[in-house]
Amino acid sequence: MAVTTFVLSALFVPIASAQPGAPIADPLPTPGTSGIGLELTEVAQLPESRPVPPPTDARLRRHNRINHLGEVPDGSGRLFVPDMNGKLYLLDNGVQHAYLDLGAAVGPDFHTHRGLGSGFGFAAFHPNFKRNGKFYTVHTETGAALTTKKPDLPSPADMQVHGVITEWTASDPRADVFSGTRREILRVGYATFIHGFQEIGFNPTARWWNEDHGLLYIASGDGGIGVSSTVPQDLGLPQGKILRIDPAGRNGVNGQYSIPRSNPFLSRAGALGEIYAYGMRDPYRFSWDAGGSHRMFLGHIGEKAVDSVYEVRKGANLGWSEREGIWEFRRGDPSCGVFPLPADDAKYGYTYPVAAFDHNRLASSRPCADSGNALMGGFVYRGSKIPSLRGKYIYGEGVKGLIYYAEEREMRLGRPMAATREMMVYAYGRLTTLKALVNDPNRVDLRFGQDAAGELYVLAKANGKIWKVTGARTFASCRAGHDFVAGATSARWWEPVTPALWQFPGREVVLAQPGIARPGPRRPFEYAVLKKGPAFGSVQFDASVRLDTPVSEFNRDVIIVFGHRSDSEFYYAHLSSDNKIYPHNGIFVVNHADRLRLDHQWDAARSVGAPPAVSDTAWHRVRVKHCSGTGEIAVYVDGSPYPLMTAVDKTFSSGRVGFGSFDNIGRLRDLRVRGTGVDR
Repeated sequence: MAVTTFVLSALFVPIASAQPGAPIADPLPTPGTSGIGLELTEVAQLPESRPVPPPTDARLRRHNRINHLGEVPDGSGRLFVPDMNGKLYLLDNGVQHAYLDLGAAVGPDFHTHRGLGSGFGFAAFHPNFKRNGKFYTVHTETGAALTTKKPDLPSPADMQVHGVITEWTASDPRADVFSGTRREILRVGYATFIHGFQEIGFNPTARWWNEDHGLLYIASGDGGIGVSSTVPQDLGLPQGKILRIDPAGRNGVNGQYSIPRSNPFLSRAGALGEIYAYGMRDPYRFSWDAGGSHRMFLGHIGEKAVDSVYEVRKGANLGWSEREGIWEFRRGDPSCGVFPLPADDAKYGYTYPVAAFDHNRLASSRPCADSGNALMGGFVYRGSKIPSLRGKYIYGEGVKGLIYYAEEREMRLGRPMAATREMMVYAYGRLTTLKALVNDPNRVDLRFGQDAAGELYVLAKANGKIWKVTGARTFASCRAGHDFVAGATSARWWEPVTPALWQFPGREVVLAQPGIARPGPRRPFEYAVLKKGPAFGSVQFDASVRLDTPVSEFNRDVIIVFGHRSDSEFYYAHLSSDNKIYPHNGIFVVNHADRLRLDHQWDAARSVGAPPAVSDTAWHRVRVKHCSGTGEIAVYVDGSPYPLMTAVDKTFSSGRVGFGSFDNIGRLRDLRVRGTGVDR
């Protein structure tokens, strides 16, 4: 049987150079901001729950451990939410109740207190649940199960935990509480308490005539040992794979399921017929795009450097543990890093990611320590309520609670990876973060859900809350106003701090000599304020700027001033060739004190901000948008629809605009200012 593989022909992503034999220090750029904010509306908070016995790992001590939301496929509109600590909940028009206590049903072997994936891992309802009452669950077992129950597929001799898939059949599918029968479908052993069975699910786009209809997909992690072994590449083992079985059949190894005849390795000697795709570390979440060609996407949690999104096709080899993302992984290397691909990479036929982000490890971190990152796979939005989100694969980083997206149309095998951009979060009418919403600065434990209409949900273990994505808004989208100033390049329209340093040769405003520090608060050394027209409340500043200081100098900058009320009261956008120290390449306010950094992009722990705005001596188009009502500030460069920098501050609601630098030289032309004129 033919196996489809895909070869990465070129790496069109900006990666840091590496010396031969040295790991790549910073594999991928930090996702830029999208300027799109998701509006979240709280719909539920599920009850507190705890692992038993109490865990020693603080990461397991959460409000609860809800990890998914889906809709029961019976037309009732009921939503289901599994809690890894043992219960399956239903939400029926806002009313919540426990549908099944899986932990109690399993008994003392039910394992929840060690390993982030332990407990009631997932639930999946059969597409025909309305008629057959069947749904499926994943849970972990230890204790007596390790000696009294035998795994169905090859498992380590020294296994620490069993992953178990169970079929439940409800006597009355319409009932609010489960009553019925159950049978065990599949049991697999894992070497450690991590990376066991993850998501299970049915392809919701498959119709009765498709080969996929009624087949159960099973994401099986590498058991935590792929980092030091070739287990994920071994087709004779179920660990580190996606399996596909027919739970309605009976010709499998234990007589409880069958292997679909269309599975890719069914006829290969020594291979498990259950395998659909392989080469995975922690294949945490998968989903199918309800639009387009109904592609299957997998959110895959990497080892120490890169987390990736893959398109998964039949027979695909995702490369772990020979590859991590689009790089080589070297088992046993003390750096735990990633390396450039070897020259003969094409011969292996690995499937490479369609989107990814790296871990941005701190320089102070131990090389092989846990990076504290985990990609949470999500969904391509195909709902009808929020048109601006259509076609976006929305996913995230679970620990910090960051929401990302990539355009589905750009996520193509064999092509450059799609750009990943960060989304903002609005709740209760204001810009916020998920860390603030869950009131936990350390762990959000973000997860995603989707209902039958394709609308999205966000969940957090930190406080057990569920929010529905009810809208999307564009940051700094206020209407600037109708007062307009353009072409003001004459000296009479400008008020410099030091007039002798400036030239006005016609079409340009030129800071010809660098300024020097002045008494008072730390602020730009030299700038000129535009006197033509009014002071502005909300304002949009457009111009082309050029940095004339040679690129050989490190700390080159020009600034755009706005909200200027006096020499010690104003905002400025610092456009720099450097983004690695606090005063560079950001949005700042001066309010009778040293400049204070405001932008969301500054990462103090890593001492890095937004990508450098001006790194050469060419002209660059710059737009600064300030919405006085909301305090939202956005800076755009070179016509990009995505803001380079964003901030929110209400210190000054109006003022004048200007141009300057700290201690460099530069110039401005093509000035256009539109806003709401105000009398101060």
